[in-house]
Amino acid sequence: MKTCLRFISRFIYISAERNKVASFVSSVRYYNAAAAKTLSDCRWEEGKSSDTQKWSSLEHKGPYFPPEYEPLPDNICFNYDGQPVKLSPVTEEIATFYAKMLDHEYTSKEVFQNNFFCDWREEMTKEERKLIKTLSKCDFSQIHKYFVEKSEERKNMTKEEKQVLKEEASRLMEEYGYCLLDGHREKIGNFKLEPPGLFRGRGEHPKMGKLKKRIQPEDVTINCSQDSKIPAPPAGHRWKRVQHDNTVTWLASWLENIHGRPKYIMLNPSSKLKGEKDWQKYETARRLKMKVDSIRKQYRRDWTSREMKIRQRGVAIYFIDKLALRAGNEKDDESADTVGCCSLRVEHITLHRRLDAQEHVVEFDFLGKDSIRYYNKVPVEKQVFKNLKLFIKHKDPEDDLFDRITTVKLNKTLNESMPGLTAKVFRTFNASTTLQDQLNKLTTEGMTVEEKILSYNRANRAVAILCNHQRAAPKTFERSMQLLQEKVQSTLTHSALMLLEKKEKAVQRLGEQLKKLQLQETDREENKVIALGTSKLNYLDPRISVAWCKKHQVPIEKIYNKTQRDKFAWAIDMTDENFQF
Repeated sequence: MKTCLRFISRFIYISAERNKVASFVSSVRYYNAAAAKTLSDCRWEEGKSSDTQKWSSLEHKGPYFPPEYEPLPDNICFNYDGQPVKLSPVTEEIATFYAKMLDHEYTSKEVFQNNFFCDWREEMTKEERKLIKTLSKCDFSQIHKYFVEKSEERKNMTKEEKQVLKEEASRLMEEYGYCLLDGHREKIGNFKLEPPGLFRGRGEHPKMGKLKKRIQPEDVTINCSQDSKIPAPPAGHRWKRVQHDNTVTWLASWLENIHGRPKYIMLNPSSKLKGEKDWQKYETARRLKMKVDSIRKQYRRDWTSREMKIRQRGVAIYFIDKLALRAGNEKDDESADTVGCCSLRVEHITLHRRLDAQEHVVEFDFLGKDSIRYYNKVPVEKQVFKNLKLFIKHKDPEDDLFDRITTVKLNKTLNESMPGLTAKVFRTFNASTTLQDQLNKLTTEGMTVEEKILSYNRANRAVAILCNHQRAAPKTFERSMQLLQEKVQSTLTHSALMLLEKKEKAVQRLGEQLKKLQLQETDREENKVIALGTSKLNYLDPRISVAWCKKHQVPIEKIYNKTQRDKFAWAIDMTDENFQF
């Protein structure tokens, strides 16, 4: 019982209503109340939600709708075939979406142009459709210039003008940005509805340029508790529906028109329910440690099964485990051609009996999530190689590599091996394991804080590479590197001058400053095309990072920014320096 109570007092979660910040704190009052509980009821947070009921009471103001369209000044014209045309408000608003993007490469793409023009014509009046028949005759230059000038005006605002905008943003946050959840004031993640615009997508998305329509209250379903004050819709409107479903955590929902998928207003990542869900996710990944050896033995046995679907399943799980591939879901014909493990096609792999002095190499080349190219040459076990040769035999390039399995069936098999296990859990497990191993390997005694941070980022990069979290090099990269190198050179020159003047302390300080700058330069160069944020937020158990910071005296602020510290408040409070994933 005492052990249980110590556990409770260490890991209990209290939503700090007055401070408006959810955090895990040691609560003496709750500790005393917990004394009446039995061992079987041990919990690390207050009011842990069940698998079905997430809350008892929920009250909020509903979403904030973007302002209605403000028509262009009379002196700003849209021209068609060299002649000014006065457009209806709806048609003009959509024209501004395109005009604002004239400097962007999207508007030079044929797919974007065709989708925009098709959707735009659907919203035109009959008279406008009769007149405007060809995009090439449309002249948006005046509208584009107008918005460029408006952008410059915003950049050149006075301090007082900026303060007015800041105060208005604060007012909206106070009114719409918080809800009452089981009596606690919790922050909402995305209370502002997205304004209408043109869909961009990632990579060569077939729907780029299509119109994202304005969301109306009649499109929105509100979720709140039955005894709460139901949020009032904007004047003259009504909600699509009001429901009281305490088995879900979203506050409002609607269908977006591009893909017909539901969108939600959710709690902020720092909220109690989000923190609890995060903790459970990483605990599931940690449990996989106890099962992973038996699962690996099983999928190896599957490689020699008489049933083709079992062989395919075994190879697919091997890829998910070894390469941290996403499972890959079935897609419709209007989605971007991105794939995961289960949706790989024959054309996405090339088999090499021997390549680069290695045997049984599989060369992968496909577009993963967000149209990020996955290219990798990986030596695999001999039986896997033999199975892949069998899987592609008598198939065309566009045929499925794993034609006998689906993501649903694969995840069902994984769940039978361990409750809660999915392909994503495997990805989280391997990502967190990699971070832990790399931190243990790269961090040594006597390092400066800057050297430790470089080691941390290198460990994080190893995970990002494993998970294929890439990015295009920032457009400002070359310039920022040039400025940093100039700063390094300036420090070197200054240091030399100081040496001549024999000012030892100053020279020592300059030497330390130079070392910091050189470490920054190395870190920035290595991080050029790697995206660290995705893995840090979604796949890496934050307790690994927190424990590393505490053990090696690295300020947590050096690893997590304010938003991330709020999201991982539970981990920061509950973790000591001895935690190992």
